[in-house]
Amino acid sequence: MFRTAMNIVVGISVVAAMPCHSEDRSQEDIERITVESAATANEQPVGTFSAPVSNLEYDPRVDLQSRNMAEAQADVTIRGGIFENTGFTVGSATLYDPQTGHYFSEIPIAPEMLSSPSIFTGVENALYGMNSSVGTVAFEWRAIQTGGNISLGVGNNHFNLQRVHGGVTRPVQSSSSARVGVEGEYSRSESDGTIENGDHNFERASGRIQLQNDTVQTDLFYGYQEKFFGWPNMYTPFNVNETENLRTELVMLNHQQLYGQQSVVELSAYYRKHNDHYVFSRKNPEGFQAFHETKVSSLAVSGRHRSTPNVTFNYAAQFMADAIESTTLENNFTSRDYYKISMVPEYQAVLNEHERLTFRLGAAFDDTNRDASKFSLISDIRWVTQHRDNATRTVTLSYSQASQVAGYTAIGGSTTSGLFRSNNTLQRETSDNTELGVSLDHTSWRVDAALFYRWDHGLTDWTYRFDSTSARSANPVDIETLGVEFFAVKRLANADLVAGYTYLNKSEDYRDASIDASFYALNYPPHRFTLGLVWFLSDVIEVRVDNEWRKQEDNRLRNGRSSAFFTHFTATYSPPQFERFNLVFAFDNLWDESFEEIPGTPGRAEQLSLTANYTW
Repeated sequence: MFRTAMNIVVGISVVAAMPCHSEDRSQEDIERITVESAATANEQPVGTFSAPVSNLEYDPRVDLQSRNMAEAQADVTIRGGIFENTGFTVGSATLYDPQTGHYFSEIPIAPEMLSSPSIFTGVENALYGMNSSVGTVAFEWRAIQTGGNISLGVGNNHFNLQRVHGGVTRPVQSSSSARVGVEGEYSRSESDGTIENGDHNFERASGRIQLQNDTVQTDLFYGYQEKFFGWPNMYTPFNVNETENLRTELVMLNHQQLYGQQSVVELSAYYRKHNDHYVFSRKNPEGFQAFHETKVSSLAVSGRHRSTPNVTFNYAAQFMADAIESTTLENNFTSRDYYKISMVPEYQAVLNEHERLTFRLGAAFDDTNRDASKFSLISDIRWVTQHRDNATRTVTLSYSQASQVAGYTAIGGSTTSGLFRSNNTLQRETSDNTELGVSLDHTSWRVDAALFYRWDHGLTDWTYRFDSTSARSANPVDIETLGVEFFAVKRLANADLVAGYTYLNKSEDYRDASIDASFYALNYPPHRFTLGLVWFLSDVIEVRVDNEWRKQEDNRLRNGRSSAFFTHFTATYSPPQFERFNLVFAFDNLWDESFEEIPGTPGRAEQLSLTANYTW
């Protein structure tokens, strides 16, 4: 909505949004054309309705490890961290679950309401993330558009789907530019699962009211979702069929406003309640089951204030309070208040008509009412060159720090018994990241490359001993990670290509000779390739293909190979006789890989579906 750069979004439509968190927020002075976005070719999942985490498993910037499927239970990791090092923001606020990072991605918002995800690492994560030491998956609220769609789908494994989404906007009569909009959706799906005892039954309803004009967008949102799903060895190694029943409610108010000369402020407030009912064994549900209820309230602000043509202040702050009721926690550590404030001044030096240097140097302060506080340095230097053919080259050198505290499952349960043993001596985790990045933008292509080195101090991981692999304990670990990332998109005459490669190398120190192995922190791919294709075969047929090949680090708990090749294929037929109607045939895990994304937990099998869509 207020972005001066023009964005070509590969594989999806260009949508208007207020880019309070956009990665080129400091680069407006030199207008440029940027090939942006979709890091995957496919937009929709195969085995259920779309969610904010859908298709992230094919995104080269993140690694998603799922139980059942991404929309069931998704552990989202970035640059070799673990699931609790990754935050999710909507607007200015980080959505949080204090029990465990397994539920960070439980976000009951229809994807049509949100932008494509931005992946924040290094400086951007340190500035805008909260309690996420490695990375953040960031979404913005889209402007409501008049229109809608209805979808009906069927597939193997007795899969069926029903979904309706719609929005309408109307001008406010007292203003020439103000508009009021209403948007809502209802989605449900069920299936027997791609493997036995891998069934699911999902339901989501969400809606919002939006007031918007040329400089302001205000959204009031409510969402609800309920999910039941099962999976063998979901969390335990005892060959039992486990189940989870999750219920999540989210109320959120978001206000974005442009003012002055390229300045913007965004305010976000939310209340989130999440309930989890876990059953260890379907055959004997009373044998062991656990109940958790978490409540989180938060108020956040972020933005950029441009005081002079060369000086800008980037800032963010968030307050968050949580509480948990649990049948598995043993101590009185069941509530906590979190505070974060970050300020990063920015100075821009124009070297000539086509070149400029940007310097950012600031800090963040993190604290809670139960843990030690932490000041963190945030800094980078950016050199931007615009060539006469509208190509732009950006070179960035950065150093940043971030920190977080552990969730209640890691610190609040039993330290001597049970499958997952807590550690009440865990301290604040810190992460130092230095990075060299290069971006090349042109009218029809983009290349991003980064070399980074990260030091994680006291990272909370779940570990085990070879003589007792069924018992996992929360322990601190110091890890040094060397990484290389490469991401490229290319627009051809009748096709779009998206490619990525990631290399990771880790060196770990668990500070305890009795620890033999890691369940999460060392479950990562040293090598990972992704390749996506959107092929406009004709006026009526469109083909989308996502591929991922990975070589995973060896783990004693993993059954089968440590490498895998996944393909997600979609073909869309739009009959010319029916302008607003199409049929979508989709196939995920085309080669029927059985790779265990989480060691000891069975991988997903093949899923296919046929969906009829009508759009108005």
